[in-house]
Amino acid sequence: MLMEPNRGKNNLPASIVEFSYCVLKIRHRRRRFLAGNLPSLFNSRSNQFSENWVESRSIVDLFEMGDSTATVSGGDNNSSERNAAEEVCRIVEQSKELQESAATLISRNSQEEASLRQRALALDSSIKRLHSYIASSVKKGNLDPKDAEKLVEELTRANYTLSEGDAAAFLPSKSYGRFLKMFLGPINVHATRKDVQLKVKEEYNNFRDRTAYLFLFFPSLLLLLRSWVWNGCFPALPVQMYQAWLLFLYTGLALRENILRVNGSDIRPWWIYHHYCAMLMALISLTWEIERQPDCSQKQKGIQLFLKWAIMQGVAMLLQNRYQRQRLYTRIALGKARRMDVVWGETAGVEGQIWLLYPILFVLQAFEAYVGLLLLKTAVVGVVSEWQVVTCGVLLIIMAVGNFTNTVKTLVSKSRVKAKMKKGKSKNDLLQGSS
Repeated sequence: MLMEPNRGKNNLPASIVEFSYCVLKIRHRRRRFLAGNLPSLFNSRSNQFSENWVESRSIVDLFEMGDSTATVSGGDNNSSERNAAEEVCRIVEQSKELQESAATLISRNSQEEASLRQRALALDSSIKRLHSYIASSVKKGNLDPKDAEKLVEELTRANYTLSEGDAAAFLPSKSYGRFLKMFLGPINVHATRKDVQLKVKEEYNNFRDRTAYLFLFFPSLLLLLRSWVWNGCFPALPVQMYQAWLLFLYTGLALRENILRVNGSDIRPWWIYHHYCAMLMALISLTWEIERQPDCSQKQKGIQLFLKWAIMQGVAMLLQNRYQRQRLYTRIALGKARRMDVVWGETAGVEGQIWLLYPILFVLQAFEAYVGLLLLKTAVVGVVSEWQVVTCGVLLIIMAVGNFTNTVKTLVSKSRVKAKMKKGKSKNDLLQGSS
């Protein structure tokens, strides 16, 4: 739409005022000239001015023509300044267009996302409702158990597709918990894209791989230096640096595992609580005064045993990373595990691994409890009667008992699954033999 410029001095078309402001902001030395001659320049032209880009360029030419009458020399400067003004105004227009396009796209995506979220919630609710209905029908005798098993299997596949595909981003995430809110604040750590979630999991696995080797290296180095360099006594600084590293390690593991749980990883809560206890123990041990001579070997016996336990923990982590992860990838391919699941103490590997990994885990847990009891004994006898010793001893015993309980639960659950599979296989063999 064309606008007729008003002949008054203080009433100019809106497009001309915006454009003149853009030009005047760049050319500061001509501010006074343009402010004084702008109305007369517009009055000297009887044509109409358009709000589009073509008419804006004619206004730039008009300004430059006025500048040429006011100056004798400097034509090259006028040309370069005119080009700069045109470029800046073009950028301003493009930024406005981009902002409008982005706002439109975000609004459209928000509406589509809300629709998909409602559909995903409705489908998830339908799957849960059908599971309950099938179970109640079997109990009432209205549905044959074999048919019910087939229906449940199909529902499980549908649930797996919903929870492991891209539609999982529209399902409600798990509660963040106080730990994440305490360290990160009320921010959203739920990734909507599946590749981002898998990237978080891969980074967690890489972090555990690196720390497993450090679990072996640091305590081994401290024990070797104690025997060869420090004459049987640990100095305070190296041990406290190692304890500070443990605090960093367990804090990082706890943060990453909480984020993984929010994004759909099936990590048992105990292993996160285990890291909370380990964090607290590492923090308390930093305030623990390390006794020196005389008789430092007796006073530092708890530290020696703790470092030996750390070496065994590193060996167990390496075995888990090497054997169990391969088995986990196989289970994911078979649909028996989620893509966001990770390997930790409760995960079992191949059949032969039971005879390799679980004995090491049980020995490690027993040794952990022994170190805790030894610390309590040193506090009771009076060798080292500080409160840090008692607290660390209690925490070690709690972690050992919790680890042992969860490991036994894992073995029992896996034995039940294997027995059920063998029972189903024997039924199939019997049916095939009768046919």
